[in-house]
Amino acid sequence: RSDTFKRHMVTYIGEMPYKCSEGDNASTSGNLKGHKKPYKCSECEYSSRNSGHFKRHIRTHTGEKPYKCNECDYTCRDSEDLKRHIRKHTGEKPYKCSVCDYSFSRGESLKYHMQTHTGEKPFKCNECDYSSTKSGNLKRHMRIHTGEKPYKCNECDYSSPQSGNLKTHMRTHTGEKPYKCNQCHYSCTESAYLKRHMRTHADERPYKCSQCDYSCIQSNDFIRHVRTHTGVKPYKCNECDCSFTQSGHLEEHMRTHTGEKPYKCNECDCSFTQSGHFNRHMRTHTGEKPYKCNECDYTCRDSEDLKRHIRKHTGEKPYK
Repeated sequence: RSDTFKRHMVTYIGEMPYKCSEGDNASTSGNLKGHKKPYKCSECEYSSRNSGHFKRHIRTHTGEKPYKCNECDYTCRDSEDLKRHIRKHTGEKPYKCSVCDYSFSRGESLKYHMQTHTGEKPFKCNECDYSSTKSGNLKRHMRIHTGEKPYKCNECDYSSPQSGNLKTHMRTHTGEKPYKCNQCHYSCTESAYLKRHMRTHADERPYKCSQCDYSCIQSNDFIRHVRTHTGVKPYKCNECDCSFTQSGHLEEHMRTHTGEKPYKCNECDCSFTQSGHFNRHMRTHTGEKPYKCNECDYTCRDSEDLKRHIRKHTGEKPYK
């Protein structure tokens, strides 16, 4: 009873007699054990109070991926990652939106989806007007302002603020085009490119502008188009007064200040500031002509060339 009375009095007077020796934390009880992080990584500054979390972290250093999918070659470091992956095979989507018919294989995806209903974008840039539903997106965006490019190619001077961009860039060296169209011979380096391409077969343009007749295949193109009406240019150069509607345009513009040409041809001495220019140039060496006309046998290396050719069939004369 005396112990109970002591604990009651501590709560009543607000005293916190138990102090952590590692920091400023204090408690009304002796239970500071949960506050401590006894599992410390010898490779970096990571520490954890949970042994399971610590083991998973260590695998980021060792590269160990003990969890294997029985349906494909996928391996991963974490049992939860494997569970989420398995849903790609089973089609299971247990996380359902209460507002619309969408459902998801991951709880995190549902959380982000709900923000499309609420309009909430809690992660805001303190340098410009950019905001996002995801902290990871904001972190990547901040590298536009800081110029940080932590992901570096070991074959050339290319570096990127995003790991995914580096992975895609490496395919320019390996020639790998893992995404293939089942309607024609088209193949590409990115899943997003294939998704856009497939809509050319279906003639699908799901994104329609309410201000004009513009419609497009891709949501990012639509967002950029809307800025032509609003005049919003959220991506600002910190070297001059230029601002842009797209982050990629700002990144390319920054190279006019730095002189950087990260895309280098391994067949000749040409180098480029933009990946698109580099890809078009490489086709002069490979002879590849991936853009095909649906009306005749015309093929070409460049999407703009195909657009100009299509006008011969449609009779369109956009320049008045």
